[in-house]
Amino acid sequence: MPLLTKDRTVVEDRWTLLPDTAALADITAAPTIAPLALWLAARDALAAHADIGVWLKPADDPDALAADVARLPLIAVDFPRFGDGRGYSSARLLREKYRFGGELRAIGEILRDQLYYLRQCGFDTFALAPGRNVAEALVAFDDFSDNYQATVAQPLPLFRRRLQAASPGGSPASTESSGRSVS
Repeated sequence: MPLLTKDRTVVEDRWTLLPDTAALADITAAPTIAPLALWLAARDALAAHADIGVWLKPADDPDALAADVARLPLIAVDFPRFGDGRGYSSARLLREKYRFGGELRAIGEILRDQLYYLRQCGFDTFALAPGRNVAEALVAFDDFSDNYQATVAQPLPLFRRRLQAASPGGSPASTESSGRSVS
């Protein structure tokens, strides 16, 4: 079984990823990750299986899964090239707008340098590109100690966290968007 990182540990991948051209008859073993096109074409038949996930291509709209996020245990987002960043937006939409709480997996051309940023967008599982050392990639999550902007992993931007720490009793101060206290 191939290895991947999940929740900052190395684990064996128990899921089978179907190709983009897969048909319903290709689902022979569970758990399986089906392409979005197959999910949309055979949603009712696939939803009857307990271990069915869906994967999105960069051009796929996560809105197509809005009604299904509560029943899917896994959604994977494909990064076919290192420089294709559309999957970052898909992850933020799935986590923040659609409140997807299952496993969010980055697949495709995933490199060590992307892991920290992918985690900040909501991914919790990463299938690295073939030939990459999964165990060595784990240190990428510690490349940076903090970030300025709000992320899925850290919903408050740095200035708000600093305001909270500086306010009496450590409780959040009422602030405007500029970060100043409001009277």
